[in-house]
Amino acid sequence: MRNKVQLIGHVGQEPEIKNFDGGKKLANLSIATHEVYYKENGEKAEKTEWHRVSAWGKTAEIIEKFVTKGKEIAIEGKLTHRSYDDKDGNKRYVTEVIINELVLMNK
Repeated sequence: MRNKVQLIGHVGQEPEIKNFDGGKKLANLSIATHEVYYKENGEKAEKTEWHRVSAWGKTAEIIEKFVTKGKEIAIEGKLTHRSYDDKDGNKRYVTEVIINELVLMNK
């Protein structure tokens, strides 16, 4: 088995682009996936999940040029977990998808 995530969703906010020494780029964004299902009583229900995603290098450059808030995209990547200490010294945990492949949808 391998660590693989595939998502199709809409970008929730303008991507955040960071530039590093040597010309390396990082793109951070959130994607909303939407699910419609029916409860046992037949009532229609909807659920939206938010996913934190990141991309490096050429993929980050494509995101910077072509991806905006509301754009529908498809991604494939790997799920990662990391932690950091915030400004108050509290330990924070982050789960995100690191993008390997990106498809810009026509909608």
